[in-house]
Amino acid sequence: MTKKTGILFIVLILPVFVYWGLKKFGTNHFTLPRYIPAIDSTTGEIKMAKRLNPRWNESDMDTVFQSLPSFQLTDETGKPFSSAALTGKIHIASFFFTRCTTICPKISTQIGRVQDTFEGDSEIKLISISVDPLHDRPAQLKSYAQRFDANPAQWSFLTGEKKIIYPLILKGYHVPLADASEYDQAIKNPDETFIHSERLVLVDKEGIIRGFYDGTDKKEVDRLLVEIKVLKTMYSIP
Repeated sequence: MTKKTGILFIVLILPVFVYWGLKKFGTNHFTLPRYIPAIDSTTGEIKMAKRLNPRWNESDMDTVFQSLPSFQLTDETGKPFSSAALTGKIHIASFFFTRCTTICPKISTQIGRVQDTFEGDSEIKLISISVDPLHDRPAQLKSYAQRFDANPAQWSFLTGEKKIIYPLILKGYHVPLADASEYDQAIKNPDETFIHSERLVLVDKEGIIRGFYDGTDKKEVDRLLVEIKVLKTMYSIP
């Protein structure tokens, strides 16, 4: 190849191959990990399931991941809220209580950023679950929601029975939670009573956790915004 021919190739032909490569393979890097493998209660080992490999027409083994259990709570309007409302949706869960004066307002402010970014996107749902359900009834939740300009069509604030909420947060969303008053009756300050996580949890349309983020950290929430878009893109790829 002469020097002139080589230059011509670089200028005219190479960009075509680059464009073709990006079109064909450029979306393959859009992926997010799955979290929380399912454990076989009889063996204590990670569950595996067969998956048909379409390329080789053979069965491979894939890790089975835990999916969010079904639940029914009550929203800020006093209406029942079923986990069925999250089926086929990408949702972000956060955990708070209305009497909180420390991390909860910071978390809710950041969730507001998520709401603004995906305003009107019916594929995205936001839920904030109270860890103080005895106090946080629908009236308290509604007032709190209005404080952060929550759109009820996209962002729901949930309460219910403690015996449902605590296992859901601990074993469903896999974030830490404790009610210190159960161990020390002398504790009266709500901010010292409810020990809950600042984490936001990204859950896919199948109810599988795809990410954890510090809801008090703007950079972490920036990462969440990007990864929500990545997850949406993953669903759009045939």
